[in-house]
Amino acid sequence: MLARSVTKSFKSGGAFAAPFAARTISVQSLLHGSPEAKAAGDVATQHHSKLIGRGKYLHGFEIHRVKPDRVVEYRKAAEAYYTGLRDDDELHVKLSGSFEVVVGEQDTFYHILEYENHAGFDGTWAKLLNSEHTHAFDALRPFLHSRTTQLTQEFAFLPTSPPRSEGGIFELRSYQLNPGALLEWEMTWRRGIDARKKFVQPVGAWYAQVGRLHQVHHLWQYPDLHTRKEMRERAWQIDGWADTVHKTAQLAKYMDSYLMVPLSFSPLK
Repeated sequence: MLARSVTKSFKSGGAFAAPFAARTISVQSLLHGSPEAKAAGDVATQHHSKLIGRGKYLHGFEIHRVKPDRVVEYRKAAEAYYTGLRDDDELHVKLSGSFEVVVGEQDTFYHILEYENHAGFDGTWAKLLNSEHTHAFDALRPFLHSRTTQLTQEFAFLPTSPPRSEGGIFELRSYQLNPGALLEWEMTWRRGIDARKKFVQPVGAWYAQVGRLHQVHHLWQYPDLHTRKEMRERAWQIDGWADTVHKTAQLAKYMDSYLMVPLSFSPLK
């Protein structure tokens, strides 16, 4: 399951929380120390973020859990809302992709928005308040059971794919890491990703900054489920992949895999 700590039900209308940097375990150990130690820890956190993240974009994961009997109506309302955001040049926000879960948490939809870093997120949401887009979102509310938002940053070694139309299915894999394990996970994954790239290119990989922290997501695209099975089996034959899986599994508390299909208006499809 993705983060639910920034969850909003369809009845709520509160403001979004401002982005903040995820703290590492080393910083937490300094919280009760001197002001000088805390300042040093904050610098270390900033350096940690620069080590693993591109820093250029911030991606918002918007997860909508839809009432089962309202899915068809929801799809139409979602298209009106998200294409409206996409086509508004003043917002400076891009729609990376919109997807419906077909294996996993049913009647759930993922929308991934791209902002121009933290300042871009602030500016976008300031302009959204009391805009026509707010009214467009109101049309979605009757169809929602609940919704969650999470702000993430790209891993430096794997930028998000631009729009494309290759067809098939998407797999979203999410990992809840042990606190303090993010840097080790990134280093291990970076070394092993070449094995997977020999057969399929990842669509994107992100780590949480606001919402449920210590979470990692990566997205893959396959022609079909059978091809996915074959590609994953072939990757195990490449040196380095088995070691990557073994080490990263030790760093995670749990993991989820959802199969999704893109909505008709999704730039990634």
